[in-house]
Amino acid sequence: MKAWLRLAAAMDRVSRFFGWVAAWLVLVSCLISAGNAASRYLFSLSSNAWLEIQWQMFAGIFLLGAAWVLKVNEHVRVDLFYGSASPRRKLWIDVFGLVFFLFPTTLVVGWFAWPFFLASFRSGEMSSNAGGLPVWQVKFLLPFGLALLFLQGVAELGKRIAGLMGIGDGAAEYERPLQ
Repeated sequence: MKAWLRLAAAMDRVSRFFGWVAAWLVLVSCLISAGNAASRYLFSLSSNAWLEIQWQMFAGIFLLGAAWVLKVNEHVRVDLFYGSASPRRKLWIDVFGLVFFLFPTTLVVGWFAWPFFLASFRSGEMSSNAGGLPVWQVKFLLPFGLALLFLQGVAELGKRIAGLMGIGDGAAEYERPLQ
């Protein structure tokens, strides 16, 4: 169990790094959006590449940040049972959710995402828009982001099991949304 928790701590650091990358992508995307709008209205200059890079960055924000969001327990959840549950019951709910929802979903979607990316990569797929960008790089983010999310799920499962065994608290802080 201690080895699993050391691996979980390492995965937490990986997720923190990619969460940091995702946070910076938000800023860069906003700057590109503002710069594109300014150049379009002030100088009548624009390019489809500026528009496409924004949606590609959005994919990066979402897919690279998802593992960090899981790590800090800020993902969307249905708070029907969780908010009023005891700490031990929350651990069990998390274990159930990880095993029966997160892992199967990331594995199935990842299974289909990998050939989707490979076909794009092998063909050197480019956007069909004039002045568009290559798209295979952003398609790589789908299996990569899912792999990060799966591995963070494994880390979280280890923490929850350790908590159930009485090794550490294992529970991630969760702040119930204001209603």
